[in-house]
Amino acid sequence: MDLHRSFDTPSDASLAAALARSAGDFLLEFRTNSSLQSRALGDAADHGANELLIAALRSARPDDAILSEESIDDLARLNARRVWIIDPLDGTREYREGRDDWAVHIALVETGEVIAAAVSIPARGEVFSTETALSAVTQPARRVVISRSRPPAFAQKIASALNAELAQVGSAGAKAMMVVRGDAIAYVHEGGMNDWDAAAPVGVALAHGLHVSDLRGNSVQFNRRDVVLHDGLIICDRAVASVVLANL
Repeated sequence: MDLHRSFDTPSDASLAAALARSAGDFLLEFRTNSSLQSRALGDAADHGANELLIAALRSARPDDAILSEESIDDLARLNARRVWIIDPLDGTREYREGRDDWAVHIALVETGEVIAAAVSIPARGEVFSTETALSAVTQPARRVVISRSRPPAFAQKIASALNAELAQVGSAGAKAMMVVRGDAIAYVHEGGMNDWDAAAPVGVALAHGLHVSDLRGNSVQFNRRDVVLHDGLIICDRAVASVVLANL
């Protein structure tokens, strides 16, 4: 699939959505047709999707900087006004296991804040963006989603306070979109995420009216020299934000 074509789109958000969908289509096709397995499959898919996205962004937005999980960070982004932060395949482990809880993250950041973003969940045929917000969910499922590999120590306390069950899910994007979709009431992560893990999910969650903060209740900033979000992440229904923060 060729992403190195003109994306004649009216906005950065619709460009992000188009790229997220196209990269997702590539990844699905690659997983179906590749003879590779396990780690080799994930690595090759990650590399291929990254090359396609980088080429497409340089064609469509040549003046913008790019920060990708799969590319060397030359720090030129620190002097750029607009920076695309991408994760071509978030949830590589889930992807190579044949699961559906993996995602493609595309975000545009300006002065530390996400101004356009999209998250695709390719195996579900879904694309969520900052441009096309869903209707508000009045009764989100009583479920708190957490990492499969690094579940927070405080997760059960939060779930109990919300009268909710815990669910371990793969990609950060998949977890965040469960809250956007209304399949969960909160997503909490203790720390150690990187900009490319969080930028697109944060942008989409904010556009859908959700509470987003670090574990201290502060807003999350991106494109700093240190790309690690040391203070964790909360994405949840605004109605329960105070309860989540009080039980950390």
